[in-house]
Amino acid sequence: MADVESVLNHLDSQLEASLERLFGLLEIPSISTDPAYKNDVKRAAEWLVEDLKSIGFDASVRPTEGHPMVVAHHDGQGPHVLFYGHYDVQPVDPLELWNEDPFKPGIKEIGPDHRVITGRGTSDDKGQLMTFVEACRAYKAVHGKLPCKVTILFEGEEESGSPSLIPFLKAHADELKADFALVCDTSMWDRETPAICVGLRGLVGEEVTVKAANRDLHSGYYGGAAANPIRILAKVLAALHDENGGVTIPGFYEGVEETPTEILRSWEALGEDAESFLGPIGLSELAGERGRSALELVWARPTCEFNGISGGYTGEGFKTVIPAEAYAKVSFRLVHSQDPAKIREAFREFVRERIPADCSVEFSPHGGSPAIQLSYDSPIVTTAQAALTEEWGKPALAIAMGGSIPIVGDFQRLLGMESLLVGFGLADDAIHSPNEKYELTSFHKGQRSWARILAALANR
Repeated sequence: MADVESVLNHLDSQLEASLERLFGLLEIPSISTDPAYKNDVKRAAEWLVEDLKSIGFDASVRPTEGHPMVVAHHDGQGPHVLFYGHYDVQPVDPLELWNEDPFKPGIKEIGPDHRVITGRGTSDDKGQLMTFVEACRAYKAVHGKLPCKVTILFEGEEESGSPSLIPFLKAHADELKADFALVCDTSMWDRETPAICVGLRGLVGEEVTVKAANRDLHSGYYGGAAANPIRILAKVLAALHDENGGVTIPGFYEGVEETPTEILRSWEALGEDAESFLGPIGLSELAGERGRSALELVWARPTCEFNGISGGYTGEGFKTVIPAEAYAKVSFRLVHSQDPAKIREAFREFVRERIPADCSVEFSPHGGSPAIQLSYDSPIVTTAQAALTEEWGKPALAIAMGGSIPIVGDFQRLLGMESLLVGFGLADDAIHSPNEKYELTSFHKGQRSWARILAALANR
């Protein structure tokens, strides 16, 4: 503990210097989706390489077909960890809605003893990744070494679909494989309560096209006699859920496990109910499976949702037409060991069975990835929980996330590694939006948290 305490004291004394370094990275407009910023994305990668070299990492910019990766290695005793983050950022549009220049970071007082770091990339993900770098810097300054063997992978295309990531992981699998991965692109429960994400829902997307007549029809001349694809599609979509909110596709719940009772109780203790969860968006009643809480529904249960539906005339005014085609976009969020391929085929069969003989249906896939579920009592989870609890003074929660982080599945599938997801963002950080911010306490205590986690992992 004395070794850790000296590192923590060093981090406290160097907070201002670490902020200056962070500002230097934040000032680089590394917008990966816009070709106009290609040189800036490369400049951010080069900035990170030079910074990592300054603390003893063997670091380099690695070219890809798109934006470069940053890879760095540092020897150490104990387990080998791969730390992942991304240095690219979202566009800043609409610029007029920003209160400050998005690429001129600063510190802003927004309440008593409440300061935040402002600017694009502060929370997603430059501020987050630099918490880990600063923890490594402090270990080197105090002890001249790191408590673990560390490999770092910083991506430059996360905000533009990661087109180069899987080819890069496959090509460099032997170099990047470690005992487990550390991923920082997640959040805390609130400003004072740290959290570890142990579950990420998977995703299956399908676009459905129902076709009937060979042209649009006059609804007076053909109405009541000709098949209407909107009616057919609406009936199919309505049949996908039962009266209790469950999904009716045969085999849909295969691989879905019930969340442990003690975990459900810990979620209930957070005080999040239908009113607090839905109230801010103008709703009040849970729409999913009956008898389950809001957090269980979004963290631990699978879903079938309709993301878009169209057909016929949708312009101004009115046109009495029976359309030849109707379309819907349907997505499934998956949990536990649900198989995306099986879910996709079961959905297609469900639809096919409900299409009249003289009509047809076509499908277009849009993504498919399995859920990620760590054991709630995984040794790396419990070790990190203890370290976070020690730092923040409140029990670190084991939570799940309703969305997906594809890199976690890629690490598991391509490198055979589990991931520990620890981040210090907050729901109100306005990532991807104007006026993005990152709590100063998140940046400071995030550094301290990683220092504790590295020490705990080395000693477990």
